[in-house]
Amino acid sequence: MNLLTIAEHDAAAIGQMLDLAETAEKPLSGKGVALLFEKPSARTRHSMEMAVASLGGHPISVRADEVGVGSRESPEDIARTLACYHSIVAARVKNHALLETFADAITGTPVVNMLSDRAHPLQALADLLTMKQVRESVAGAKIAYVGDGNNVARSLAVGASLLGAEFRCASPEGYELSADILAFPGVKQLRDPAVAVRDADFVYTDVWVSMGQDSETEARKAVFRPYQVDEALMAKAARNAAFLHCLPAIRGEEVTAGVIDGPQSAVWKQAENRYHAARGALAWLLGVRP
Repeated sequence: MNLLTIAEHDAAAIGQMLDLAETAEKPLSGKGVALLFEKPSARTRHSMEMAVASLGGHPISVRADEVGVGSRESPEDIARTLACYHSIVAARVKNHALLETFADAITGTPVVNMLSDRAHPLQALADLLTMKQVRESVAGAKIAYVGDGNNVARSLAVGASLLGAEFRCASPEGYELSADILAFPGVKQLRDPAVAVRDADFVYTDVWVSMGQDSETEARKAVFRPYQVDEALMAKAARNAAFLHCLPAIRGEEVTAGVIDGPQSAVWKQAENRYHAARGALAWLLGVRP
């Protein structure tokens, strides 16, 4: 069993992962977890290392250039080598296909996606856990995502759908959610942020320019400027709506300082939940059940 995308799992599995966020069990006692990074990280590395340690395991973080993925050694052989020493292999990669290659090469060892160009399941689990804490249940929630229909949006859209929430994504032309994501119940693609945010329980956004998109910076800033989440947009949401952001954030671009640092912001609860959600996911992959 792997965690490459949220869509691989059903609502029961996702719910169990969230329920295990505070598990006291130590399924990794005396075991190692490999954390391979092709892309730099702040929240992912810290949350995953601490999650592994709290479950009794030993995390080992390694940069991709240290092992020479695809140059010094084939991806398959690297995966097989890591599986010799570790109970879980997790990777933060540029291309999702690398995770699939790892999973095919080591079918007896869980592979975890710490971020890829296609999906960010650990972030989605943290988001859903935050929503559960804020609203007591994700079911029936109205979630407005404003911006690029990227890996974060895709993963959260699927998770929200599985748990019975409505997910509205407002994006400029050319940056919408893909058709496979829009096929999930309750997932809607919109153009107007004001329409998406109306009466929403949660308003979510992400940076306009992600890692690896530097050449598109000026074009993206121009396209996404009307999609900034400011106080006026938040005012269209439900009275007690919470603001979410996966971080890092650029105040003055995708969100104003007044929103992300204001009373409706739940971003630090959300950031902390990267740790708790990772605990739940890792424990579940190792067979622990609530």
